[in-house]
Amino acid sequence: MEVDVSRLRHLTSFLEKSGGSPEVVARVLKVCDLSEQDIAPPAKLFSARKEALFVRGACDALKDITFGARAGLAFKHSSSLTAYINKYSRDLREVLENTSRFHDIIDPAIAFSLRISGNFATFEAEWKDASFARYHRRTEFLFFGSLARARTICQSDFFPIEMRLQHEVGQAADKFRKLAGFPVVFGAEKMEIILSHSTLAMPIPTYDARLQEHLVEYGERLLADRRSQPLALRAKVEGLIVSSMPGRVIPADEAAASLGMSSRTFARRLRDEGVNYRDIVDDLRCDLARTFIKNGMNLSEISFTLGYSDQAAFSTAFKRWTGQPPKVFRDSAARQGET
Repeated sequence: MEVDVSRLRHLTSFLEKSGGSPEVVARVLKVCDLSEQDIAPPAKLFSARKEALFVRGACDALKDITFGARAGLAFKHSSSLTAYINKYSRDLREVLENTSRFHDIIDPAIAFSLRISGNFATFEAEWKDASFARYHRRTEFLFFGSLARARTICQSDFFPIEMRLQHEVGQAADKFRKLAGFPVVFGAEKMEIILSHSTLAMPIPTYDARLQEHLVEYGERLLADRRSQPLALRAKVEGLIVSSMPGRVIPADEAAASLGMSSRTFARRLRDEGVNYRDIVDDLRCDLARTFIKNGMNLSEISFTLGYSDQAAFSTAFKRWTGQPPKVFRDSAARQGET
């Protein structure tokens, strides 16, 4: 899946402004198998997964778990078609409706929807490619970035009632709340931003009905012309595994049945992609374990979330993956965070 390269250019610029030297930026890009030349004009698109790896790498380089959220709040301008449609919308409600309608043009990995109840409105997000749920720092970048662009379009620094994200960040939650200036809930059932009806009715100063109508028609043609690319089997499997957590990992035969395949066909299709089910589970567990430890979750909670029978079993697996016990990795990450 590919996204607009302007986001990565913003992230690299913001990393420099946050104290990252050119050498640090180059090092983080290298982790993503990218160089500055790769994202320079005339490049327009690049891998969404590499964007996720860059945000994670920048957080690690700065020893700052909030980098993605801070970069999102600073991402106030976009040159995408959806941004222009929103610029000429009538009010914030129409902005969010149009975002839900056309966001696939910007980022096909995630879908948004606006739901209005008697007391408030919710701007909800759902992964179309659930394998991206593992990239917590990118999720924070996307959510805080959506808020920043909505504020820019409304020309008002309004505050949501609450932001809710599904992943956990442990004791770092207070850092995000302080940064946001409003309640941010982690470990929520859904990913959503809660808004009051009065906020939803905020007018857009640049509203232009005729221009918006023209852009919407063009956006509809783009959506109609798009040829949706089927997800790789591995991405579908990762999504199933993440969805089965916390507390268990879906077994291979159950994953195969969920995808409408026999166990034999499932194994063969994975072999065709150069992987097997055990490798996918181990890779995902290792990646999430590292993230959870950096998020500040305790080891017993991580063990349960990743579907291990006890902490000892998790510790054995983590040492097999990384060559060190999880407590050593946690202490090392904590020391780096203090520097």
